[in-house]
Amino acid sequence: MSFDLVAAWNIPVQAHFHKVEFDHGQTTGKRVIRVDGKEVLRRNWIVSLTGKEDFSIGNMKCSINIKPSPCATIDYEYVLEIEGNSFVKYKQDHYERNLTWEPSLMDQKGRVVFDKGNMTLWVNGSKVETVGEFTDAGTIHHFTVGTTPCRIVTTSSGDKKTGVIHDLYVRDYRVPRFREPISSTN
Repeated sequence: MSFDLVAAWNIPVQAHFHKVEFDHGQTTGKRVIRVDGKEVLRRNWIVSLTGKEDFSIGNMKCSINIKPSPCATIDYEYVLEIEGNSFVKYKQDHYERNLTWEPSLMDQKGRVVFDKGNMTLWVNGSKVETVGEFTDAGTIHHFTVGTTPCRIVTTSSGDKKTGVIHDLYVRDYRVPRFREPISSTN
């Protein structure tokens, strides 16, 4: 446990989250970045207390920018960037491309993520194969979790701006989409 922890983010990546923690010694300049509890960067003594630290999560290039805070009560501001985008923009893009649901699966809370771009389905962090079916109204992607039948039904909204609608059904129950708040603090 660190006493210099100043920022933490939960980054959605496909079917799971990566936790990024940042320690900043505000008198020594010490900087430590941990991803999922594993230290990926350490600088013990740095003259400048501001600057930028680069690191990776898998193939994603990330950086934490340390800036003087415009707020008089806080000394520094910590800004996470992923692939050149702000954390907020990254999350907006992620949830626009990846539809997410958190249904009860086999009597446990599950996480289903459907990547609209490449039609990949992830259930609880594992890639799942689907069986596609074309209908007059759209498509259905059938899959099972254990012995539980599930499907993602894709239909047209009839509105050019809205586009297609994707609904997850577990058995015959329509599961509401997961909507994580898009803020810069998590």
